[in-house]
Amino acid sequence: MAENSKIEWTDHTFNPWMGCTKVSPGCAHCYAEREMDKHWGKVKWGPQGTRVRTSEAYWKKPLQWNITWWVICAVCGWRGVYNEYGSCPDCEHPMVATMKRTRQRVFCASLADVFEDKPDTFIGAWRALLFDLIEKTTNLDWLLLTKRPENIETMMPIAWIGGFPKNVWIGISAENQKEFDARIPILESIGRRYRPTVTFVSAEPLLSAIDMNGWLVEEDLGDEDASCWSSPIDWVICGGESGPEARPMNPMWARELRDECQAAGVPFFFKQWGEWMPSQAKPVVGEYTCGGIFLKSDSQFGNQGDWWNGQATAMDKVGKKKAGRLLDGYEWNEIPKGDDVR
Repeated sequence: MAENSKIEWTDHTFNPWMGCTKVSPGCAHCYAEREMDKHWGKVKWGPQGTRVRTSEAYWKKPLQWNITWWVICAVCGWRGVYNEYGSCPDCEHPMVATMKRTRQRVFCASLADVFEDKPDTFIGAWRALLFDLIEKTTNLDWLLLTKRPENIETMMPIAWIGGFPKNVWIGISAENQKEFDARIPILESIGRRYRPTVTFVSAEPLLSAIDMNGWLVEEDLGDEDASCWSSPIDWVICGGESGPEARPMNPMWARELRDECQAAGVPFFFKQWGEWMPSQAKPVVGEYTCGGIFLKSDSQFGNQGDWWNGQATAMDKVGKKKAGRLLDGYEWNEIPKGDDVR
């Protein structure tokens, strides 16, 4: 939970509190539970578990980010803090000539769910303080990602009923078709009624193919009437699972999402392969090969296995760092229109 986050699609992460309850297959190997509960013992996961608020000093960090001069390099796309005497760390062009001020993205929360319904804790009070902090930090774009979109309307501040603040992005996690189909109509309804600047889907960890066609087409007639708005997805993030028990992601699932987004003009961000990546070896049907395994049948990895266009896909477990972020030789870093350069 850090300033200058290592999560590729955000600048910072902010956790108002820690702790959550698993609600769907994507939660099975939760990294937050593994680290904060099992490893460090800071919080107890689950419906009967604890929720721990982070420190007062930590809560002041977004106020500092809000007044920091954050820039983007017009040459290479590097993002960071402006220094008028320095040069871009990536392309070495002078900052004075190439930098434009931009907004900082804050992912909230990576170790919890802002919209978790747990009445036996102080979460309601903490949530109110969080929303107040969001309203005070207008130079930050707050990315509120949830697996519980059904709770958003009842938990958001009364002041937001007229519409979300312009610095709020609302997203849902959707790891497979079932969860996507259950959550996307709720996101569509919320977007239509409250108009967040960006609505997005995080398909991570991607555990099956997801057909988003029909939800990616925008029809904006330029009218303020919410009935003219029909596109609930402004951005799609996709990625495989990391961690010791990570499940492999079929490359075709990621490619099909990318192609759907490209056809609809929706920004696509490929975060990572995770622990597994496509094998460089020639596959041998039905057998282990080079430390990997075919995504061949549903019996091997739940709903992950399949044949794609008559071809099996072999995967090698090589670790997150080695697997990298290239999809078909390209790093997909597309960001939606809400990330306006000022």
